Amino acid sequence: MKTLILSLILIFLTNCSTHSVKLGKRCTQMAEDNTYEKSLIWFIDKSNLDNFDQKINKKNCEMNGEKS
Repeated sequence: MKTLILSLILIFLTNCSTHSVKLGKRCTQMAEDNTYEKSLIWFIDKSNLDNFDQKINKKNCEMNGEKS
């Protein structure tokens, strides 16, 4: 329980810095060596926030063979 509370506090405090937090399953595009990244929590530099959803999104998860 303490770990969950600390994790939530970290996520909320991160929004006060130069980064933003996006929640939800998202994936990168498949690389040439058939690897990709997926996560439920993404920490994004605010300068890259505008084009984040174009590069890392739920549609990539489906294209990579992930099930919903």
